[in-house]
Amino acid sequence: MDYPKLPGLAPDGRVWQNDDMGTLEAFLPTGGYPTAHAPAMLELPDGDLLCCWFAGTYEGSADIRIICSVLPKDSDRWLDPVDISGDPTRSEQNPSLFYGPDNKVWAMYTAQLDRQAGKDNMQFTSVVRCQKSGDGGRTWGPYETVFPEEGTFCRQPIQVLSNGRWIFGNWICTDSVDGLSGDPTAFRISDDEGKTWRTVMMPKSNGRVHANVVELEPGHLAAFMRDREAANIYRSESTDNGDTWSVPVATPLPNNNSSISAVKLLSGRVAIAYNPTCTPDPHPGKAAWPGLRCPVAIALSEDGGLTFPMIRWVERGEGYMGDENRTNNRQYEYPFLMQSKDGMLHLAYAAYTRKGIKYVRLSEEAVAGQKRETVGLYNPTAAQTK
Repeated sequence: MDYPKLPGLAPDGRVWQNDDMGTLEAFLPTGGYPTAHAPAMLELPDGDLLCCWFAGTYEGSADIRIICSVLPKDSDRWLDPVDISGDPTRSEQNPSLFYGPDNKVWAMYTAQLDRQAGKDNMQFTSVVRCQKSGDGGRTWGPYETVFPEEGTFCRQPIQVLSNGRWIFGNWICTDSVDGLSGDPTAFRISDDEGKTWRTVMMPKSNGRVHANVVELEPGHLAAFMRDREAANIYRSESTDNGDTWSVPVATPLPNNNSSISAVKLLSGRVAIAYNPTCTPDPHPGKAAWPGLRCPVAIALSEDGGLTFPMIRWVERGEGYMGDENRTNNRQYEYPFLMQSKDGMLHLAYAAYTRKGIKYVRLSEEAVAGQKRETVGLYNPTAAQTK
């Protein structure tokens, strides 16, 4: 498909070609909500793309809900979003999408109580719910509470391992003097396609959250995590399909205490989307909020996430550089990265300080710096020979 050249994004869902960046881009319709955050995506069997996120007045408020937009296959425009959730007593956040064995789309998300006097953060009251769609994300059924343990939070979709096991990365929020810095990582594991679940904790993982699981080889997993200390992205390994995990260690990639997204690509590389910033003065065991969530980059690894020799900025923000000027950039945060069946990379993130969701499509080769091709095309021969 030929896409028009980018004149400037508007929240109408139109997909444009950005020759300067070598990407396709869109600003998704907002649905009339003033803020948007934490997007997730899914490719359906028929080639449609879904993107969901949470929207409302402000994160943590009871009017925050999950909404979903569809990009029909071969279309150049994302459709207006529809509501997934809408519990008037809870703030519904951090959605993820999964295509279930029942041939329905599963939207998994957190649901925490509304703000209370004297408590700005109610994440310790969160439970995880699921709603399903049988028509490709156009309409959604009622919710079911899947994980009722209060404090349960999630971000990455359910991952299906090569042996058929399901693993769902969580972390447990507590109402403590340490606040969010004390949150440990937990994995929900199912060997019967979600009928029953058990919990596996990651050792010494307090403050290492938002675990993104990738299967490097059959049974050999790596999890990449956000760092509450705002220093580095952390990594842990399992060699037994997630039954046990190593103590997380820092990777070379910085982290600003904001969400990341990691996937294993068809080429075998591990790709991580993140903000390449951090705090200059981290304190062990103390959560830091450096504030800067710009630019957005994608890093590629060829050794399972130990080193990342290929890094490309995908979002430059307003383009301000240097310590004195860079805070003039608005916030571009919480990237979600996926690869479609044709090999293209799809990235979504909250943009313009949560005014809406931006969508970007590009090739793996463009990230690796091998070529700046027309991004609507894909060369499977090139992908297979890397």
